[in-house]
Amino acid sequence: MSSSQTGTEVQQLLEIMARLRDPEQGCPWDQEQDFSTIAPYTVEEAYEVADAIERNVPEDLRDELGDLLFQVVFHAQMAKERDWFGFDDVVASINRKMIRRHPHVFADAQVENASEQTKAWEHHKAKERAAKGGANVSALDGVPVAMPALVRAQKLQRRAARVGFDWVEISDVIDKLEEELHELRQALQDEEPLARVQEELGDLLFSGVNLARFLEADAESVLRAASQKFDRRFRLVEVQARADGESLSDCSLDQLEAYWQQAKVSLDDGTG
Repeated sequence: MSSSQTGTEVQQLLEIMARLRDPEQGCPWDQEQDFSTIAPYTVEEAYEVADAIERNVPEDLRDELGDLLFQVVFHAQMAKERDWFGFDDVVASINRKMIRRHPHVFADAQVENASEQTKAWEHHKAKERAAKGGANVSALDGVPVAMPALVRAQKLQRRAARVGFDWVEISDVIDKLEEELHELRQALQDEEPLARVQEELGDLLFSGVNLARFLEADAESVLRAASQKFDRRFRLVEVQARADGESLSDCSLDQLEAYWQQAKVSLDDGTG
């Protein structure tokens, strides 16, 4: 598709969105929406893009990217109606940002490798945050509270690490993880209030994310893979139980463990 065709398609999408929001001839549902009601759909579409990538289905990825683009257009239309900005302003803003943050491509700066570029990128972002925040700027500014908890935890830890607030060795991280597990066990043993136990559990999870970061692993992806592994094995446990004429709810713990071990052997996915 040529650039002129792309421009025509984008313009049609903008016109469709404006028509949907038209106060007189638009769609009643679209007319009633605002930023807060559309935001959950925007997040959902981003996850569906990630899911299409995970499933490696190009056609689904194309369609999901379209749905995500529509969310951008929806927000831009609502902003235009309030005389804040329009879709063109959104595009212009990201264009300026990409050029500003890639001086090694669009100017004469030099970077040796992808790692150096990542550091330079974060340096540019930090300067932008400082310009916005003034004297009270924090290294943690700009990390959205609404992010998925694992993603936000890892991002907060990375930000803190960039200013030297970090462990030195991975053994220190593991020691901290074990310390948090001990504190959780102690809280349970002492029959602490539920809120206290949950706080200790949160500390344990946060330390687990930190270990993922030290291993240069994405905590969200690691947990997603573990969940998928559990899904595969549990479904096989169900199949095995049905083949034996058993109901899982009626099985003893020993029976369930036996089915679980059989599932692990049957799948033989090379994991524990």
